[in-house]
Amino acid sequence: MSTPAEGDDARLGVAAFFDVDNTIIRGASSFHIARSMRKHGFFTHRDILRFGFEQAKYQLFGETDEQMEVLKRDAAKIIRGWSVAEMAAIGEGVWDEVLATRVYPGTKALIDDHVAKGHEVWLVTATPSEVGQIIASKMGATGALGTEAEHKDGYYTGVLLGGFLHGPRKVLAITDLAAARGIDLSASYAYGDSSNDVPMLKAVGHPCAVNPDSKMKRAARAHGWPVKEFRNRRKSGRRGVVKASITGSVWVVLAVLRGIKSALLRPFRR
Repeated sequence: MSTPAEGDDARLGVAAFFDVDNTIIRGASSFHIARSMRKHGFFTHRDILRFGFEQAKYQLFGETDEQMEVLKRDAAKIIRGWSVAEMAAIGEGVWDEVLATRVYPGTKALIDDHVAKGHEVWLVTATPSEVGQIIASKMGATGALGTEAEHKDGYYTGVLLGGFLHGPRKVLAITDLAAARGIDLSASYAYGDSSNDVPMLKAVGHPCAVNPDSKMKRAARAHGWPVKEFRNRRKSGRRGVVKASITGSVWVVLAVLRGIKSALLRPFRR
């Protein structure tokens, strides 16, 4: 239960596994992907309003199983007929326009430290694998394990293969990867912020909670895991964080409502 130690040998098959949302990137990357999809005409105003509502819940209460099931059902329907190339292009645009400015410098330093020591670095995220690979490339990581969507002839069928890469599914993913690449999980590291990352952290020898939510904090205390906090806290503490989250979420909803109002009035302005 430590940060990377000097002299680790890459031949031992050491890896570091990082959750993405609120561990590497502030907020939910899926929300920003959704906004970009709306910009390119793939969502209705109702869709983006729902994503705004889910983002508000995520910011205030963290991830829930119910939230992930809703997203799974909606995502399966929404991506049907898209091309893989379109998804990759949107991922690139979202990184350049939004996500690159939301990376926690402290987490980036951890990734760089692991890379410098010859460790493999893998992002493990519920985000589509095509987007996860883009983020991994930008961060200098080895690769990414993400939610896999079935596609045929370069187009998505609307079927998620195995569901969202979330919770216990992350353990299955890193276990399969470790077997394929000769990684020693007992010598490896894992970083996450949410209680849904607890199973992944339990699967490695060196777990660490990063920017933990309340449930992850309790888990870290119970297991004696180290905790790293890279968020900028206001002096007023948790109240200030919650206030900022509410303000940000309200701004998103108001922006969406303005967009809906504009769309409804557009025919009468001609």
